[in-house]
Amino acid sequence: MTQNDPRLTPLAAALPVSVPFVGPEAQERAQGGVFQARLGANENVFGPSPKAIAAMQATASEAWMYADPEAHDLKQALALHHKIPADHIVIGEGIDGLLGLLVRLLIEPGDAVVTSDGAYPTFNYHVAGFGGELHKVAYAGDFEDPERLLAKAKMVNAKLIYFANPDNPMGTMHDRETVNRMIRAVPEGALLILDEAYLECAPDGSAPVLRPTEANVIRMRTFSKGYGLAGARVGYAIGPAPLINAFNKVRNHFGMSRMGLAGALAAVQDQDGLKNIQDQIAASRGRIDAIAAANGLKTVPSATNFVAIDCGRDGEFARAVLDALIARGIFVRMPFVAPQNRCIRVSCGTDAQMDLLSDALPAALATARSLLDKTDT
Repeated sequence: MTQNDPRLTPLAAALPVSVPFVGPEAQERAQGGVFQARLGANENVFGPSPKAIAAMQATASEAWMYADPEAHDLKQALALHHKIPADHIVIGEGIDGLLGLLVRLLIEPGDAVVTSDGAYPTFNYHVAGFGGELHKVAYAGDFEDPERLLAKAKMVNAKLIYFANPDNPMGTMHDRETVNRMIRAVPEGALLILDEAYLECAPDGSAPVLRPTEANVIRMRTFSKGYGLAGARVGYAIGPAPLINAFNKVRNHFGMSRMGLAGALAAVQDQDGLKNIQDQIAASRGRIDAIAAANGLKTVPSATNFVAIDCGRDGEFARAVLDALIARGIFVRMPFVAPQNRCIRVSCGTDAQMDLLSDALPAALATARSLLDKTDT
């Protein structure tokens, strides 16, 4: 066991040495081979808009310069796109980076924070890192439960409530009126974090209208999913101006990549390119549904760029299916918490990647059944 450096703060010393996800690269190094189909990280394999790629290429020769610390051009483009004032927008290193800054701004050791058990773990990672006390509620079916989240927040006097819509890891989405009711019911003194990372993959008009002056909600958006720029690390938050301005107290003013900002600016200005990607995602969701059905399995209806396939048994069986797919060069992931862990989570992919999944899944299911049937006997 590795010893702690004695100079660590007591809080840091008490934290586990861990990351929320084991990356596919680490798994490839462990296995000594490269995945044939990378379908586990919810990356948009269809890639960015060609205009975004061209903008990043054109900016590569300027990499010797820092990026604009105000991200002015991108902020103005987003303000125009969303029809809101620019002072309600902050740019950051993906939603993950913005979540960390928000927790740093609002959470002190012992402060109560509410989330769903099994929801996006990186948020929990940030809360633990600043000493917050996590309170978790169960899903309702395969949906995060707004009423249960609000009730728990009132019970523990929570400062933050985390709610993703569409949801990760299940891909489900509540309608706009349900979310509007949730926003209106946020307890006094609390802030709702509405994580909308997958919104560009969801049906048009399914999200609540942006009202950036609402004091009890901050909405998180990203270029990682629908726009296909996960490696560029560009996200943004929309919220009340005083809270948005507070990010300037703690953010890394030179943390953004000049090329990443250029790519994001070109992407948001190319909505036709986004529509093309959305069409490919929708087609791939349909293909995953068909592959699951061909193997006697059901899928959870998805509003994201991934699909949860219900393996029909429990988490142990789903884990065996996942391991068998990984052994066959197909990288996928699965939810962490029962009963959602009865599923494997498959990112949308190209026709060639879907063919690989189609070929590998029957054998993976057979391997899992054989392995667990032997264990049972």
